[in-house]
Amino acid sequence: MNNPLIRLFRSKIYTAFVLLFLVLCIGVIGYKFISHYSWIDAIYMTVITITTVGFAEVNPLDTKAKIFTIFLILASVVIVGYAISIITEYILSKNHFEDIKQRKMQKKIDAMSNHIIICGYGRNGKQAAQKLLAYNKPFVIIERDKDIIEKFQEEGIPFVFGNANEDEVLFEAGIERASTLISALPSDADNLFVVLSARQINKKMTIISRASQETSYEKLKLAGANNVILPDRIGGDHMASLVVVPDLVEFIDNLGIVGERNINIEEVKVEQLYNVSEEKTIRDLDLRKKTGCTVIGFKDDKGEYIVNPEADTKLVSGSKIIVLGRPEQIQKLNSEFNIA
Repeated sequence: MNNPLIRLFRSKIYTAFVLLFLVLCIGVIGYKFISHYSWIDAIYMTVITITTVGFAEVNPLDTKAKIFTIFLILASVVIVGYAISIITEYILSKNHFEDIKQRKMQKKIDAMSNHIIICGYGRNGKQAAQKLLAYNKPFVIIERDKDIIEKFQEEGIPFVFGNANEDEVLFEAGIERASTLISALPSDADNLFVVLSARQINKKMTIISRASQETSYEKLKLAGANNVILPDRIGGDHMASLVVVPDLVEFIDNLGIVGERNINIEEVKVEQLYNVSEEKTIRDLDLRKKTGCTVIGFKDDKGEYIVNPEADTKLVSGSKIIVLGRPEQIQKLNSEFNIA
């Protein structure tokens, strides 16, 4: 928590604990040398005096010990009262600021639409979030580990605290308005439950799920997942490809690297490029001349892919093109056609 008021309260708490420790030390040393108590008896007398519990003294006090006890009681009452008030104020203020912060975050989430929901902020969930950040895509993360939320929430990432298996938590993330859900939980059973719940709530959204076991693939597809990713299988295939075609794999990896708007490949809907009522071809768009980007793929309105499409390929409504270019060329494409 980086709020300045919270930092102020923390500094006051440190001061209160230091004062309590000093009072305890003074009391122990005083009783040890004034009344000649043992260390244990001196600690005992100091504690019962500071806490004013009213237990009997170890031994009757002489005049010097009584005067010392009077001043110790007066000092401890002030310091203990100060410490209790500061600690109470800190706890109440921390909860108050956390509530305000959570309400502010929930208001931001409630204003989202056509966003992506990521369930789980583990290794896969974090990678997905970094990719979405690079492409400036709005997303919400559902995470049940409070420590993870507190660690990364300061980065401005919207979190919903809770279990993604619960419908109430999915609704807090705006699932009824979301365009895509990525279930990246470590357990296949949890992913299956999330996919089932999400598909029942939002039948039109795209659902992508992680799976650890190959036997879970078909189950997740039947539950309603559009795509199921097996990270272990992808990793093994990737390692084998590094042996067979290492340079090609390295080139493809470089295409997939994203950072601060460091994007080399983009998928664009044809509706974003021109008025589809006047049918055009790839040649008519002339993206190579306008932006420097090269069209390397085409997906028609039926979902069929064409690699390295011909220049005469017609760009019908509902189709998409995949373009390749340097980061500055991709940015020029986005700015040229006002692609968000």
